[in-house]
Amino acid sequence: MAPSFSDIVEETRLSIRSLIDYGESLFNPTVRLGVTGLSRAGKTVFITALVHGLLRGGRFPVFESLATGRIARARLEPQPDDAVPRFGYEGHVRTLIEDRRWPHSTTDISELRLVIEYQRQNAAARTLTLDLVDYPGEWLLDLPLLNKSYEQWSAESLALSRREPRARLAKQWHAHLATLEPKEREDEQATLTAAKLFTEYLRACRDERFAMSLLPPGRFLMPGNLAGSPALTFAPLDVPQDGAAPDGSLWAMMKRRYEAYKDVVVRPFFRDHFTRLDRQIVLVDALAAFNAGPEALKDLEGALSGILDCFNIGRSTFVSSLFRPRIDKILFAATKADHLHHTSHDRLEAILKRMVERAASRAEYAGASVDVVALAAVRATREAMVQQGREKLPSILGTPEEGEMSGDEVFDGETEAATFPGDLPAKLDDLFSGDGTFRGLSNTASDQTDFRFLRFRPPLLVREGGEEPALPHIRLDRALQFLIGDKLQ
Repeated sequence: MAPSFSDIVEETRLSIRSLIDYGESLFNPTVRLGVTGLSRAGKTVFITALVHGLLRGGRFPVFESLATGRIARARLEPQPDDAVPRFGYEGHVRTLIEDRRWPHSTTDISELRLVIEYQRQNAAARTLTLDLVDYPGEWLLDLPLLNKSYEQWSAESLALSRREPRARLAKQWHAHLATLEPKEREDEQATLTAAKLFTEYLRACRDERFAMSLLPPGRFLMPGNLAGSPALTFAPLDVPQDGAAPDGSLWAMMKRRYEAYKDVVVRPFFRDHFTRLDRQIVLVDALAAFNAGPEALKDLEGALSGILDCFNIGRSTFVSSLFRPRIDKILFAATKADHLHHTSHDRLEAILKRMVERAASRAEYAGASVDVVALAAVRATREAMVQQGREKLPSILGTPEEGEMSGDEVFDGETEAATFPGDLPAKLDDLFSGDGTFRGLSNTASDQTDFRFLRFRPPLLVREGGEEPALPHIRLDRALQFLIGDKLQ
């Protein structure tokens, strides 16, 4: 398909923005690191722990430049983009250390600038500016909408909603949908009701019992200042993919608002933020999918494949830096590794690698480096062997959050407990062979599930003198080495 005039204009704007960024980086070497992930994957905690560790010289033995003493210091500088909120680092540190609570989830984009003063391997003194860009992973899943018509999106959304367990969650929306005639005159009240029921269906899919991941449009679940606007007031209709909407019809109204959503929400994010990224980490809460069941795991696999397909990937060269920056390193990180005994960490990495391997192979062919890691940016537990009868079980010790349940026990948020969450399966073919491979919350009671990963409070830390305590972690240093280690050589 030949590019439209608007596509050519957009490409020109992106090229000019890339040229400006490249000129600025000649005098101030900068890496724009995108940090994203789907809901509750731990984006805020990751950024907070990364910055805290670099500012105070944390224990990062795998992060070569820090471990060998070549990093002199790191400091925060003012947020460079006046139109983007600053990441609230200081408040998040207090929440983690003093309140022992996890910070609120990301609902909008934010940035933080960190300047690293270091010595190159040839002893020359240099600085690297690291711009951390925090944004919801749901926004990534909106990018494919730019290449889809309203009719295509409607057909895909309806097909997905008719599969279990989504179908049982979509009953009210489907019932209202059956009353709508797309070619009849546009109707504001019918549209408002359809949008409301469609949003409630998306919200129900995200509940921890089901943990679905493919939930575009992303802003329906985090509308911000667009709540109630026409750009967020539409829903799929049962219309033919190759059909034409009659003027003044409900179909035409929905289609117009769908296109407005792309213009108001998706394109500005793509143009102003996404295309400017150099490196990317995608945080994945795979354990939530295990809690929910095989349908959630399959849905997560589809979401990760869609996310990787969004990236404009390939090895960064002089020409590509001028005309279109390319993300040349992508790290997929399975978070909450501290909820498992270390004997299962390799299996968690293998499961994540299996989920992204097809899309990752295309990225690597294009010249990008892709890796996976199991990590915990802030480690909330420690390990122990617990005697159960004659058997010793590899368990984890921590303080479950208030209201968490294990069998008949309800935790108070203050008492430490030892739990055995279960071993992740070693045979991946069995895991991905189809539905029914294991029991989850979506189709059985919580005490009958094969896996049950509790939520734990942040650890109790002790200050040493006047300095803030170090945040314990698992493989945060490995993630740093992959993402920016080459820039500090």
